[in-house]
Amino acid sequence: MAHFKLVISDSTGRTISQELKDREAQPLVGSRIGAVLDSSIVGIANGKIKITGGSDKSGTPMRSDVHGGVKKYVLLSEGVGAKNLEGGRIRKLVRGNMVTEEIYQLNCRLVEGKLPEKPAAEAAPAEKAAEPAKKK
Repeated sequence: MAHFKLVISDSTGRTISQELKDREAQPLVGSRIGAVLDSSIVGIANGKIKITGGSDKSGTPMRSDVHGGVKKYVLLSEGVGAKNLEGGRIRKLVRGNMVTEEIYQLNCRLVEGKLPEKPAAEAAPAEKAAEPAKKK
């Protein structure tokens, strides 16, 4: 069964991370990079998310111009999977643009709606840890 780590960001730069397993993750299987989906799949009401990328269990990045859910060696000069190439090209292993069960992390952008605020119980311990301890 599918198991995804979903990283959802909004236009302000805030991000949240969620893990989806089995039945929760099934609606994402078969979708492609660039697809706009209803955000109720991930528990955000009244919104839409757009799949922008991801990687598989071994860290191989997804690339939008490689079709299907396969791993391929492609000749890259720029873009996802090609770092610090100065005028050259290199053959790199990338994964296709389709979400399959081998995908581990999916990166998404919130197109409509708002990210949920952190619960007060979760925010309080983080604030206490940031305050320096006062000694008498």
